[in-house]
Amino acid sequence: MARSNPGRKSTIYDIAKATGSSTAAVSMVLNGTWARYRIKEETANRILASAQQLGYNVNMKARGLRLSRSGLAGMILPHYRNRFFAGLAETFEDHARSRGLCPIVVSTQRDPSVEVSVTETLVSQRVELLFIAGVLDPTPLNAMCSAAGVPCINVDLPGEAAPSVVSDNRGGARALTDVLIDKMRARGDAPEGLIFLGGVANEYATEMRIAGFRDAFEGRQIQPASDAVECFGYDASSARQALARRYERAGRLPAGLLMNSITAFEGLVQFASRLPRDAWQSTVVGCFDWDPFGAHLPFEVTMMRQDVEKIISEAFALADTYDANATGANPLVIVPTGFGPMSGEDDPAIETA
Repeated sequence: MARSNPGRKSTIYDIAKATGSSTAAVSMVLNGTWARYRIKEETANRILASAQQLGYNVNMKARGLRLSRSGLAGMILPHYRNRFFAGLAETFEDHARSRGLCPIVVSTQRDPSVEVSVTETLVSQRVELLFIAGVLDPTPLNAMCSAAGVPCINVDLPGEAAPSVVSDNRGGARALTDVLIDKMRARGDAPEGLIFLGGVANEYATEMRIAGFRDAFEGRQIQPASDAVECFGYDASSARQALARRYERAGRLPAGLLMNSITAFEGLVQFASRLPRDAWQSTVVGCFDWDPFGAHLPFEVTMMRQDVEKIISEAFALADTYDANATGANPLVIVPTGFGPMSGEDDPAIETA
């Protein structure tokens, strides 16, 4: 198709007339937003081809949309600051590459506006799938992916609008609490002195871990202390402050501590490092997270490990069967946790002394 008047620049009205499309549809294709408005790929291809034939200056964003396989696989996650999220990212990259995909991993620092912006960008680049990890409310992100026909899987924190894969937070926390209670009793300490510190109130993972903590007490027909649970986020500085308050009131560390993340556990290590060595030995410590440095600390710590390999494998399995038009509840896959090596790893046991 040649221009009817070589001296005149083509407009979106010319493209609309040539393709039998509305000017709105042409505009959406040319500015790269066609997918979120459910414009068919065939229509978008026809508009782009017509724009090129008419000599219209298609912007790079629209030109990059080939509407076929992009070869890209996306993942967003809060940060890389602990082994769990770093492990998710690394394992995701390995699995994506094994499928011939180029992985794109972006940290969003738990900022909802950044989560939306990054998701919009990845969807506009036609990622073939998107894993959304550690997002408190993934619903708007799931909706964007669904509108564009992009398979979307929630990882670590579930959502009702897409399939999800999470750790067995409740079962893992109960198992960890049981171990800590047994250790406290073996030392002659009352289990009512066990404290759960860290996490975000009303967040799925934290609430499930608190439920598991309470399940362990209920199973033994005992009650935790009224102030046994304290949620202050996951950061080390808040953990230090919470421990300082309790230490000032009691004159010692709590007899038992279950730290609800490796970053909160780092706050404990920072605080305890200022205390006399015997103070370190005065408490039983557990952490719902894992890092090998725990084996080198001057006090005993029992760590609960999440199975990163299994989580990512299950997420890809869900992506393979993803159906944006499916009705009914989306699947929720719960992956067991454990104290030992996961998925064939040969690391030493997680429980360290």
